[in-house]
Amino acid sequence: MKRVMGIGGIFFKTKDPQAMRNWYKQHLGFDTHAYGATFEGPDQQKGSITWSPFAEDTTYFDPSPKGFMLNFRVADLEALVNVLREEGVTLVGEMEVYDYGKFAWILDPEDNKIELWESTPEA
Repeated sequence: MKRVMGIGGIFFKTKDPQAMRNWYKQHLGFDTHAYGATFEGPDQQKGSITWSPFAEDTTYFDPSPKGFMLNFRVADLEALVNVLREEGVTLVGEMEVYDYGKFAWILDPEDNKIELWESTPEA
């Protein structure tokens, strides 16, 4: 019997849910509604979703004080980073490039760290 089929959602506490939905809509293009956002269709079928527990003392989520980090696939990371920079979004570190894709990191208004990933065609 198969038990877990994949990640069904990302849920986290926030001081102002409406402001957070607005921020994600404006800066990351989420199609938000009263419950958040739903990802369906051909883009969601490409690639995989990773679930990965980290050691309690990891610094990978820094500078966020939160115990989690979000990862979102993007189509053109360099262009998005330029737009986010112009919009005043906090960037964390420099873009990194690996054989499986490009990565950049930002903080949302409540210091939740967001990893943006443009995968390679093979990933």
